Amino acid sequence: MRVLLHACCGPCLLEPYDALALEHDVTVAYANPNIHPLEEYRRRRDTLFAYTEGTGVRAIELAYEPEAWDAAVTPYAGDRATRCRACFRLRLGMVAERAAKDGFEAVATTLTVSPYQDQDAVREAGEETCEAAGVAFLATDFRDRYRAATERSRALGMYRQRYCGCVHSEAEADAERAQRKAERRRA
Repeated sequence: MRVLLHACCGPCLLEPYDALALEHDVTVAYANPNIHPLEEYRRRRDTLFAYTEGTGVRAIELAYEPEAWDAAVTPYAGDRATRCRACFRLRLGMVAERAAKDGFEAVATTLTVSPYQDQDAVREAGEETCEAAGVAFLATDFRDRYRAATERSRALGMYRQRYCGCVHSEAEADAERAQRKAERRRA
């Protein structure tokens, strides 16, 4: 089966790609209008493409349209769960539309390797957007491969980001780190 695999970054690509490529003809799609700022988007993209080009993995980049992401999630800025669902729908929708246009039979995503993502929300967004586009969604759960992906990406010297990607997650991650630091000082 021809699968278009949405990839959020290079480190998260490693294990899901390898698992899917055992059974499918996989092309990677970098579709992440959520990543902020532009320099961060480019750094993640360049890390992913350095890996794919070095290993012969086919990869494409979809349009970087942060305005579309902003319009999709701004109504939910204060509600993390709903905001993330809107973000998943937008990104997986972009990939599903491209998959249908280019004759792919299915879509999968590397978001399912992260223990930090809402797996149900990812699956629901994938199923919804793929059904609308007329392609299948491969509901995969790669969380058992997260540790291997982390170790492998470190061994490869890949850039590893400190937050999900969006301006909201950056602020939330900074606040969480500051809270943990303050708690360590008190202990």
